Amino acid sequence: MRLALGIRYNGQAYEGWQSQRSGRTVQDKLESALGKFADRPISTLCAGRTDAGVHGLMQVIHFDTDIARETISWVRGTNRFLPPDIAVQWAQPVPDAFHCRASALARRYLYVLSQSPVRPSLDAGRVGWSMYPLDGDSMRVAAALLIGQHDFSSFRASACQARSPVKDVRRIAITRHGEGDRCRWHFEFEADAFLHHMIRNLMGCLVRIGRGDAPPEWIAEVLAARSRKVAAPTFSAAGLYFRGPQYDAQWGLPPEATLGHAGAPYDGPP
Repeated sequence: MRLALGIRYNGQAYEGWQSQRSGRTVQDKLESALGKFADRPISTLCAGRTDAGVHGLMQVIHFDTDIARETISWVRGTNRFLPPDIAVQWAQPVPDAFHCRASALARRYLYVLSQSPVRPSLDAGRVGWSMYPLDGDSMRVAAALLIGQHDFSSFRASACQARSPVKDVRRIAITRHGEGDRCRWHFEFEADAFLHHMIRNLMGCLVRIGRGDAPPEWIAEVLAARSRKVAAPTFSAAGLYFRGPQYDAQWGLPPEATLGHAGAPYDGPP
């Protein structure tokens, strides 16, 4: 039987998703918990690897097992062995043809940015930060220039293992929450897939434009250059949340994992 699980986690304490020798990754903690619940080793695959410090609102994983348990038991039983900052949200049997990564039709990220004269404290590690006021209209004009299928080499980390830098960005929404010199910005990204550090590199450029250090049209020049050297520095991982993949309804996954659904709600800092 193949099972798919939806996972939420706070990434502050971990060295990213993918298993490392240190054992301090989300995958290591999850597989350890699954192994204790199932009383045998379980190896998992995920929909999208996240970097150190990046959070997951709905990571989707799958694995194969011959153990027959109620789906709710996979949720509650695994959570019993997980640390407080990682929790299984749902479990769902899926056909053998389902693959959490290859079957995904889209992926979504959210970046939460605090605009404030002073750095974050209570929500440190859960939001990015700009001490300078940002111009939302300029950032939205720039974001619109990124929509569509492009070569995103300028926003690709040197360690990226993707076969192609061409990705189809379908949506970037930028909203402000609050007034004055203290507010929150939400940056929502949706694409068929993303390159390593792509969101954080896009954020670096958008924030530079929002501060008035470059015009909105500059981001089109960066895109056309296909060179990481011309883009802004990689932005902090602190405010980045993987909202999760989206799949065709045929797989029978929960609504928040179905293409076109608004997705899991963000319940971080207001």
